[in-house]
Amino acid sequence: MKRKILFSLLFFFFVLKTNAQCAMCRAVLESGDDQSMAEGINDGIVFLMAVPYILIGTIGYIIYRKFNKSNKIEKIE
Repeated sequence: MKRKILFSLLFFFFVLKTNAQCAMCRAVLESGDDQSMAEGINDGIVFLMAVPYILIGTIGYIIYRKFNKSNKIEKIE
């Protein structure tokens, strides 16, 4: 169990830098001289992509904890 937690932490904190732009966004942003705007758009897309995964993971953890807690109470009684 400790290995899974350690792996998960390492996976979330040491992520490779990715490019998350569609072809049209990339073409428009690369044609301009301002590369900081392209990096900002790229970061925004990655942020919007990550939020649903975080929410689903949190809900899954809460459900897991709820069902696991009820099993422990039944075993004690």
